Amino acid sequence: MELRQLRYFLTVVEELHFGRAAERLHIVQSAVSQQLRRLERELGTELFARSTRVVRLTEAGNRLLPYAREMLALQARAREAVDELRAEQAATVRLGTSSGLGARLDVVLTAFARNTGRAQCELVTGSTEERLAQVRSGDLDAALLRGERTDPELEFLPLWQDALVAALPAGHELAARETVELARLADLPLRLAPRPRNPALHDLVMRSCRAAGYAPVLGPEFTNDQDTLAAIGHGKPSWTVFYAPHADQLPVPGVVFRPLSGPALVMRTYLAVRNGPPRAALRALIEACYEAVDGDAELNRCRARPVARSGPPSAPSPGRRARSVPAATGGSARTG
Repeated sequence: MELRQLRYFLTVVEELHFGRAAERLHIVQSAVSQQLRRLERELGTELFARSTRVVRLTEAGNRLLPYAREMLALQARAREAVDELRAEQAATVRLGTSSGLGARLDVVLTAFARNTGRAQCELVTGSTEERLAQVRSGDLDAALLRGERTDPELEFLPLWQDALVAALPAGHELAARETVELARLADLPLRLAPRPRNPALHDLVMRSCRAAGYAPVLGPEFTNDQDTLAAIGHGKPSWTVFYAPHADQLPVPGVVFRPLSGPALVMRTYLAVRNGPPRAALRALIEACYEAVDGDAELNRCRARPVARSGPPSAPSPGRRARSVPAATGGSARTG
């Protein structure tokens, strides 16, 4: 039994005339008659009582009629569902982010394009609070941010973790070390953005310094990447922190980046979305973010194998989260 045959059947039922039914279907009358004869042979009974002047349903035809209508209605709903999905996938997803995610953003956007085909991802910058407000209002579909938060209107999906590294003058004695113990930076002024600009980062650095046994000496505040790194490389000795993926893209003369220990400083990235099930394109973005997490975990497993290596140790891998789809800010270590 074919849907085409049921469609022909319903058209003849509505017209009670094979010729008019064929005209509605834009095919020849013989094709309509042929398909309905095949349907009758399959069912083993006649569906129409035919004469030279009248066409009427038989009892079997009357029994088939509601099921034929139901099956064609299901076909229409199935097509609508697929068309709706295609329209969603072709839509634009607005993602709140900021500079400094390094290669992670490329991984997310590449996976998103691969998973959706036609959907576009528009990147929107702004402060953490601006981006969260836009997610709440629906102006953004999602926002990447660092540091844990709570909000009754939002869900925060944990993604990857990034290590923070110290930016030091290349001529400083600590620059010769592969890893710098946090306690050894106690006497070096720390350039850090004020807490209101990035509470999560500010609190993490200050808390870690206290855990290392000292309150840091605060130097001039962090302004922007270029000016702060220039001051560290060519001015009075000082230090600051950067997320490792960002530091990888910042070769600056006079400045070196070194992993920290005792304790290591690590910050998790989250994807903020509104509560409730996401539309298809947003779901694809969430999955793309998870692919970036999976890629990080695989890279970490490779790094954990006993192979010859040189240079500073790699950043810690992110914790793997159980998948729950209702799924950067970051940039430098200045914005959340």
